Amino acid sequence: MNVIFCKWTSICEAAIDTALEQLNCTITRITQLLDSVDYDTNYMNTLSQTLSSTPADCVLSVNFIPIIARVCNIYKVPYICLIVDSPCFQLYSETIRLPYNRIFIFDRDLYHKFHPENPSCIFHIPLASDVAFWDSVLVGKKDHTAYDCDISFIGSLYSEKCRYNQIEQNLPPQIRGYAEGLIEAQLHMSGNNLLRESITPEFAEEFKTYVKWIPLEEDYQEDTVGIVADTYLGYKCTEQDRIRNLNALAEHFSVDLYTLSDTTALPKVHNKGPADSRNMMPQIIKCSKINLNFTNIPISSGLPQRIFDILGCGGFLMSNYQPELLDWFIPDEDLVIYYSTQDLIEKAAYYLEHDEERMAIAENGYRKTVSQHTYALRLVQMFELVFQK
Repeated sequence: MNVIFCKWTSICEAAIDTALEQLNCTITRITQLLDSVDYDTNYMNTLSQTLSSTPADCVLSVNFIPIIARVCNIYKVPYICLIVDSPCFQLYSETIRLPYNRIFIFDRDLYHKFHPENPSCIFHIPLASDVAFWDSVLVGKKDHTAYDCDISFIGSLYSEKCRYNQIEQNLPPQIRGYAEGLIEAQLHMSGNNLLRESITPEFAEEFKTYVKWIPLEEDYQEDTVGIVADTYLGYKCTEQDRIRNLNALAEHFSVDLYTLSDTTALPKVHNKGPADSRNMMPQIIKCSKINLNFTNIPISSGLPQRIFDILGCGGFLMSNYQPELLDWFIPDEDLVIYYSTQDLIEKAAYYLEHDEERMAIAENGYRKTVSQHTYALRLVQMFELVFQK
């Protein structure tokens, strides 16, 4: 397989690069960064020249890049992309309808939303783990000294990403009251995106008038309800979900947090600063008795990359409920699912006291990830769907 891999510094690219090598693909890498995902002439020329001079069975990228779709359509070369983010605004581009696209979406709800735009070219597939790399990371005495802990979470609090924090004081009481009521309700509805179901087009349009709205490009189909639900209220829900759960755990246990976010709201949580995803994260996971996953609320059904990273490192995982978890893993056998803050506290207490059960679950989760959820396996599944015709 001759693959042109267009890279833009996504944290998932290293795993995919390794998987392509494991599959003995001939890889041509384009590492030129994009000035615009839609109209970057220099990038268009680079990709065009590469396609003119290099044998290519397909072009590959993480997330959907409209300028790549346009070029591939001209050259009649399949453009394979794996969506790893939700929301992913480029999916609103009219270019998702181009016939040479092969778009793989990790979140089933997101897939159902966009599949009608190009039914024969959009697929659902979960993410995966870079097990080969995680296995190469050996934990030594210094790592145990630095990272041993009862409970850890690696990730943003979303406070710095939350647009709602910037505008909530400007909202009239009726708009703010309804928004905060939805946020509070969503925080008690794990596994179901209440926001998208409850926001009406009329509310979204009125909400839009009170914010510094950044319009999408002219050839995009703007989904005002989706943008309000995900990037305003959804991110606020994610922030509050993480702050509340971490604070609750810290009242009972020692909790380490690796983040760039402001942790003023977490007085009893140990702020350990940022963690590099390749050089620190695997050691932290392997040294933590309990690794937490709090899924970003806009990911309404799918499994975020963090789940596969933890399991692929052999870490013990406690995660909020996501509908697709039950498609791939067995609760209390491969990982542990919590359904409320109180449930999280009780299960954390139990597994901190039951080492053998905790380690057995971690081992099961690791073995299942090795056998079913590596990026090499996932790429094979993607290639089979793309080239079956």
